[in-house]
Amino acid sequence: MVTNQKTAVVSIINSIHTDARVQKTCKELFLAGFEVIVIDRKLGSLGFQTTYNFKLISLQFFINTGVLFYFCYQVKLFFKLLSLRPNLLFSNDLDTLLPNYLVSKIKNVPLIYDSHELFIEVPELQNKRLKKGCWKMLESFLIPRLKHLITVNNSIANVYKSIYDKDFKVVRNIPDNKIPEKLKTRKELGLPEDKFIVILQGAGINIDRGAEELIESFKLLDDRFFLLIIGSGDVWQKLVELCLDEKLKTKTRLIERLPKNELMQYTFNATIGVSIDKSTNLNYYNSLPNKVFDYANAGLPILASNIPEIAFLVNKYQVGLVITSHEPSEIAKGISEMVSSAHFMEWKENYKKLILENNWEIESKVLKAIIKHAAN
Repeated sequence: MVTNQKTAVVSIINSIHTDARVQKTCKELFLAGFEVIVIDRKLGSLGFQTTYNFKLISLQFFINTGVLFYFCYQVKLFFKLLSLRPNLLFSNDLDTLLPNYLVSKIKNVPLIYDSHELFIEVPELQNKRLKKGCWKMLESFLIPRLKHLITVNNSIANVYKSIYDKDFKVVRNIPDNKIPEKLKTRKELGLPEDKFIVILQGAGINIDRGAEELIESFKLLDDRFFLLIIGSGDVWQKLVELCLDEKLKTKTRLIERLPKNELMQYTFNATIGVSIDKSTNLNYYNSLPNKVFDYANAGLPILASNIPEIAFLVNKYQVGLVITSHEPSEIAKGISEMVSSAHFMEWKENYKKLILENNWEIESKVLKAIIKHAAN
């Protein structure tokens, strides 16, 4: 059967199962009339649940870290892209960009680049001058040559503008405002029914995200409080070890990353959402994690660190508390103050305005326009 339907190939170095932003990108490409092929990396066995017909190609590697992995990934992704017949390429983050750029030139296919963060400013690269220099050299070579550029917030767009004099369109990480069709109870989820549940969630709970200090703060809180951390990241094993402390065994629970629909069951059952990234690097300082909007969707007052994008939302809409220190004592103080605050119910109510003025329907209009422009 001959078809004139165009094909869009989306590349992501992680698993699409836990990347809501890329899932939404695929949805918009599908609605724009593309057959969508996603090339991700096989990481575990989480189910990919969607009502859209995406073809999924999961690359698998024996080694998943280090220089050898990145070299193998670049080569494997390049040849996989080369074997396909795309009409549009969509690259997510710098680690997928070189193969996409090369194939876009070889096949004369338009390329959209979505930078989810300031890649070369991630803390994992800050003490590795050679690695950081290589990624910086690659970024400096590629970005000035690209036409269709996206990033996740205005702060990061301004940084790229100052460095490369390139305009990045902003499409923020705002999830669909969906309430689970059947909301499970705390009992069904194995959560305490009589405690204030503090949740930290994220697929990148890494160094300098404040997770270690958050756990330590629970040694200072009484038994009315329970900490729930859901996700993954390079400090995960350290978090597991911290929670083995006798003072924390009955006050904490760690759950490895979940598909979005399962994750949100826990989010809706929490009391407070936490986003306390440190401002130790430009990437975190300019970040706006999508968990902030997940908390908003669930109506959770938020405890936030004083970084610009998050603090702006919390203060503008009055939906929580901003702390200026990552000392466990200050985190514990903030949590305790929040649950006893006369403003607690007001914070929950104020989320209605935040969601009304900040939602995916608004953000997706920018993405739709970029896809249309690139495809024509």
